Amino acid sequence: MSELLVEGLDAAYGASQVLFGVSLSVERGETLALMGRNGAGKSTTFKAIAGILPPRAGRVMVRGVDVAGQKPYRIARAGIAFVPEDRQVFPEHTVEENLEIGERAGLGGREWNRARAFEIFPMLAPLRNRMAGRLSGGEQQMLTIARSLMGNPSVLLLDEPSEGLAPLIVREIGHLILRLRQLGTTIILAEQNSRFCLGVATSVAVIDRGAIAWRGSVEEFRADPAVQATYLQV
Repeated sequence: MSELLVEGLDAAYGASQVLFGVSLSVERGETLALMGRNGAGKSTTFKAIAGILPPRAGRVMVRGVDVAGQKPYRIARAGIAFVPEDRQVFPEHTVEENLEIGERAGLGGREWNRARAFEIFPMLAPLRNRMAGRLSGGEQQMLTIARSLMGNPSVLLLDEPSEGLAPLIVREIGHLILRLRQLGTTIILAEQNSRFCLGVATSVAVIDRGAIAWRGSVEEFRADPAVQATYLQV
């Protein structure tokens, strides 16, 4: 059984349809890079999966349970953690309080807690008493990912995690994703930075005009310049 199975997902903003039958499957421990040009539908796919934008049609199966169209908090409780592009920390709370807010037992128990978060995210440990609003962009990104993991999700959705960050911090985010992969975390990563994506992912799905246009391994993607030229180059 797939950790996450998306079938025939349609979504729209008012009268403007954006997703057309998106279908994806992600296995436990897989890191899937969802790639495509700006406006191809990456963020909309995440919002539809997470319930922020209710889909018009299709299924979102989390460990065999269909959660499509449910309220976002119910989808989160079912095991989907969404880290949006704009991070959304609680600025008037400390780093540790942000983690505490996200702390909840998931389907797999309480594998993630504050002690483990500070172990896996060592950058945050000395900042535990600092207000989140005073963190740098990279520190806020680390905190948002850590807070999402505190809910012990089945699948982690990362939307443009390297966006607007300095190269050194982007490398740190990459190392973090690789570490999470080693720990067996299931991740879908939406990114414009193809070099970053391919360095951390195990498989690739390319979305174009709201539909999945290609799916394969990272090695297959690297070996197919025609796919890269057709769907990614401006």
